[in-house]
Amino acid sequence: MLRTFSDESIDLFVTSPPYNIGVKYHEYHDNKEQSEYLDALGRIFSEVKRVLRPDGSVFLNIGSTNSNPWIAFEVGMRLKELFLMQNRIIWVKSISVGDVTYGHFKPINSPRFTNHTFEEIFHFTKDGRVKIDRLGIGVPYMDKGNLKRRNNDVDLRCRGNCWFIPYETINSKTARGDHPAVFPEKLADWCIRLAGFDRETVVCDPFLGSGTTLIAARKLGINGIGIEMDSKYCRESYNRLAQAA
Repeated sequence: MLRTFSDESIDLFVTSPPYNIGVKYHEYHDNKEQSEYLDALGRIFSEVKRVLRPDGSVFLNIGSTNSNPWIAFEVGMRLKELFLMQNRIIWVKSISVGDVTYGHFKPINSPRFTNHTFEEIFHFTKDGRVKIDRLGIGVPYMDKGNLKRRNNDVDLRCRGNCWFIPYETINSKTARGDHPAVFPEKLADWCIRLAGFDRETVVCDPFLGSGTTLIAARKLGINGIGIEMDSKYCRESYNRLAQAA
């Protein structure tokens, strides 16, 4: 599908491909030989580079496992052949502050590993010099004296590169499109806001899954394009988009 797109026609990609860690999707088999998996991503993201505008951004969410921690880095290194990594963002799913834990994680019953509570978000651009809207997801200053010291007119500062975005509590998998690997809507929303957008912005997700990127785009009032190989997940995306209208 990407081969049918015109050169430099997409402003922004927000996506999360399969991680090749054995997730049980409906049709796709998530346990390919690592070289085959990386070569496939290389071909796809070569097309992503072709259709991305010169000032465009790619936000790629990718995770790993404790038993195979190199997957995310291997994907990043493969895409280094195509892009410059402008920002590396850590998506924190769960964090313990003192004796209190916030967020959700899947416990690991192993005497060897700690619980895995974060994933990577790689921000790629063509030249590493793309301006972003740092205050698009800014947070207020705790010490308001910093407003004057930094000559700021707006009570916002850059959020930084660690994003705490917990999963919302749901009662059944149908609430997330019956998909086994969904990222939160806020993650897609923050990527779009950080990139900066206007009413003419077009965002694309070439691994659409349950449609979360398009839902975020619709709520922000911008155009979105999704590509998904599994007909079941396509139907679920349509249903979720209809509910978000």
